[in-house]
Amino acid sequence: MSTVALAVTDGVSHFELAAPCEVFGVDRSDLVDPWYELAVCGPADARVGGRFRLEPDRGLDRLVHADTVIVPACADIDAEPPDELVDAVRAAHQAGARVVSLCTGAFVLAAAGLLDGRRATTHWMHAAALAARYPRVRVDADVLYVGDGNVLTSAGKAAAMDLCLHLVRLDHGSAIANAVARRLVVPPHRPGGQAQFVSTPLPDPRSHALAALFPWAMQRLDQPLTVRDLARQANMSSRNLARHFNAITGTTPLRWLHAQRIHRAQELLETTDDSVDAIAGATGMGTAASLRRHFNRTVGVPPDTYRRTFRNVPPRQAGSRNPGHG
Repeated sequence: MSTVALAVTDGVSHFELAAPCEVFGVDRSDLVDPWYELAVCGPADARVGGRFRLEPDRGLDRLVHADTVIVPACADIDAEPPDELVDAVRAAHQAGARVVSLCTGAFVLAAAGLLDGRRATTHWMHAAALAARYPRVRVDADVLYVGDGNVLTSAGKAAAMDLCLHLVRLDHGSAIANAVARRLVVPPHRPGGQAQFVSTPLPDPRSHALAALFPWAMQRLDQPLTVRDLARQANMSSRNLARHFNAITGTTPLRWLHAQRIHRAQELLETTDDSVDAIAGATGMGTAASLRRHFNRTVGVPPDTYRRTFRNVPPRQAGSRNPGHG
């Protein structure tokens, strides 16, 4: 069983504490057995958001025994993080733990020296402060989350949930991560490289200009779609399509299409016995050689290796009638 430890101190943020509790702390052994074991580690007098008193399972000294350590948002980025917390996070990393920060938790990882020379992110409002205080950190304020070795950081709020689901995806594959996302009624996958914010507010997903285009394209991933095909279907020029795509997804039409093809290939590798040739055809990659090249470049391993790692029985549908119930 993989153990996940939440490193909490006084004033920790509500949302960044709740997100990992919901993802890792709810028994989902019907999807993967055993599921994660979650422990909340911190001082006995810690409060959430300065209002609710926590009852931690263990002290911060127990972080060193966890497989994954998650540091939620700091209460005050202008104050130095507690030495006890910094020392415990550093010790956990030295012991081999995967260390993750959510939002301004990156300041704790930076204080522990874990981000020196690494690419990292935090909430865009505090990225400049992180870069100024810790000049050895390669701060990227334009992404939702980023991983550099066994150290991962995220932007704020919703991006914290994105990173938690990304951890599940790394550990158990896309099918399981998507099943958890469905139960939480959140997007199944937002790539870490997606922009933290856009220049104009996002429209309601049911009414924006590409609302009908996305499902249309998803149903035709086996076809050689081009930007011109997408623009024609959306009844707009290619330039206008690109502008809408950037505003809504933070990326280009072709990059979005490529990401969807790779995600579909991951799901098929996990849940079917289809050959790599067949999956290449089903995802519009053309040939097995093309799929292997793009898959390895994007995911980091060849399709066959991915299948052996994440070959799971399709998630059971019991209880899925109420997807809002965790």
